[in-house]
Amino acid sequence: MQPGMSPGNPGDLEAARRAAEQMRQEVVPGLEAALAQAQQMQQQLLLAQQKIAEASVQGQAGGGLVTVTLNGNGKVTAVQIDPKVVDPADVETLQDLIVGALADAADEMTELVKGFLGPLAELRQPPMQPPAGS
Repeated sequence: MQPGMSPGNPGDLEAARRAAEQMRQEVVPGLEAALAQAQQMQQQLLLAQQKIAEASVQGQAGGGLVTVTLNGNGKVTAVQIDPKVVDPADVETLQDLIVGALADAADEMTELVKGFLGPLAELRQPPMQPPAGS
């Protein structure tokens, strides 16, 4: 008899082995599927991050009088201001237009990111099946 085992039916050990093997056969495929799905999601996330980094968006205010361009990292790469909005006596309006264009560009970037990452949020893990007999 092995240490730590109480005397009993030798079939108990074989039954425990069979039950453990059955559980392994039922659980391992689910774990393997979950791991494969996680790897797929990681690849899709990396691809989405790359696409976002390469993207740029524009925001505008005043019907296009001020346009701001952001890259995928959120950095301002360009600002275009229509000369007719530049009035030294009314700098506040120009400032408001720039702030509005920046806010619009930020909203555009948020939508772009949602577009790339949204499909990842839709991936769902199939429900794990409980082992037989539970």
